[in-house]
Amino acid sequence: MEGSSANIAGSPAIRKSPAVTGSARKIKDNAADWHNLILRWEKINDEGLTAATNIVNLRRNSFQIEQRQQVDETVPPSPTSSWPEGETVKLEEECHKLQDIVNKMVSIVSKMQRLVTTLKGIVDLEAFQFGPEGRKVPLFHSWSTQTFEETSVSLLDTFAQELKLKQTILQELAHTDSPDLCMVYVSCWLHQPYVPPQARMKLEAMLLETGHRTL
Repeated sequence: MEGSSANIAGSPAIRKSPAVTGSARKIKDNAADWHNLILRWEKINDEGLTAATNIVNLRRNSFQIEQRQQVDETVPPSPTSSWPEGETVKLEEECHKLQDIVNKMVSIVSKMQRLVTTLKGIVDLEAFQFGPEGRKVPLFHSWSTQTFEETSVSLLDTFAQELKLKQTILQELAHTDSPDLCMVYVSCWLHQPYVPPQARMKLEAMLLETGHRTL
């Protein structure tokens, strides 16, 4: 979510409210959960950027040593001579860190999926109670329950796509032979191309509708 990480990171976690009941309570809690999960995602994304940058720096050192070996024919290339002592261990440690971070992102997206399932259940219940068009009077200001579901599905799709990119970066980062490609991977991790500014706007609109935000 380029340019919005600081805004999210500076926003405190939102607590669930006992002031409302029934479907309204579930939807309001659902919106709070969305905010907190995205807040958690951005924090983990920053940690992942640090690990990815460390991996690239270690790989850059390797590239430079390999280039010197190609110039100096008196230094025979070998699987170990291209790495300073201890660098292999450092690379493995950073790769493990990045793997742990991606695993946490998988968990976040799984929780997002459960939030969508909850909203779908509310929509189905209202369709049973009030007919196919659902509730006639909004639970909050102007959004229908279907709008909450559609917004949540959109957010889930956004972060599910971004997760696939993170998983690709994890698989490729430590093994690519191109320094330039390494930098592209780090840039992609930083800018999160599948998380556009509109995702932040959708979240803020949901928080405003449910009373977590005020004008």
